Amino acid sequence: MRASYTHINGLGNDFLVFSGPLRISAQTIATLCDRATGIGADGVLVVSPLSEKRVRMQYWNADGSPAEMCGNGLRCTARYAVANRFVKPGAFHVETPVGPLEVVCPEEQTAPIETQIGRVRCAPAALNLQNCSWHTATVGNPHAITFVADVDAAPVATLGPLIEHDTHFPNKTNVEFAEVVDPARIRLRIWERGVGETKACGTGMVAAAVTAAQAKQTQLPVTVCVPGGEAKVWIDPDGYARLLGPVETTASGVTDI
Repeated sequence: MRASYTHINGLGNDFLVFSGPLRISAQTIATLCDRATGIGADGVLVVSPLSEKRVRMQYWNADGSPAEMCGNGLRCTARYAVANRFVKPGAFHVETPVGPLEVVCPEEQTAPIETQIGRVRCAPAALNLQNCSWHTATVGNPHAITFVADVDAAPVATLGPLIEHDTHFPNKTNVEFAEVVDPARIRLRIWERGVGETKACGTGMVAAAVTAAQAKQTQLPVTVCVPGGEAKVWIDPDGYARLLGPVETTASGVTDI
C-alpha cells in the first residue's frame, strides 16, 4: 500500500506524519525511520480527524514501539491538522492515549504552537542509579532527570541507554541531563526511549522544567534550551503544564507502508 506523508519537526525532533485512520506495522515504522536505509525520523505520527475541533494522534518511536505521549509530536500534529483542514486554526483538542489535550495553533506556518502537556507527577525523592542522583517524573510517559554542571560534557550516549533500560523502569524511560543556567533558563540534552539522543523532547523539556522548579533551582515560566532550539514551559491555572515552541514542515512524499 502507498501512503502520502509529511516530514515535520519540532525543534529538530522530527516525524513522518500520515493521515488516518491507517494501520502500520512496527517493522514498517522502524524501516521508515532508519536514517541509513529509510526516510529517516525520530518517530511516526498518524493524525485522524474526529470532529470540527478534535483530532486523534497516534505516535510510535523510531524502533516501532508505541508511546503514551509526545510533546513535540503534539505540536506537529496540530500543524498537520490545520494545514490539511482537519480543523480550523486556533484552539482545538487532540485525543492521545493519556486523554484529550488542548492545542492552540495559529494559521501562520512560522508561528509558535502552544500545547497543553498534562499534569506532571514528580517523585518525592531522588534515586541513586549508576552513581548519579536521579529525579523521576511522569508526563503521561516516564522520565528520569539528573542535574549536571555542564550539559555539553554530560555522558548522554553512555549513561542514557543504561538508565533507559534500568530495572527500576519496567517500561523503560526517557532520560534528561539538565544544566540550570539561571532561575529562568535551563539547558537540556535528551536520551529518548526507543530512539536515542534527539535534538528535543517536548515531554522531557516539561519534566525537566517542572522538576527543576520543584527543586527550587528555577522558577516557572522557564525557557528550556535544547540542541534543536528553545521553548517556554509554564503551569496554567488548572495545574496543567504547557509548552510553547516552533514547528517546521520540511518535506512531503509518498512511500510504501
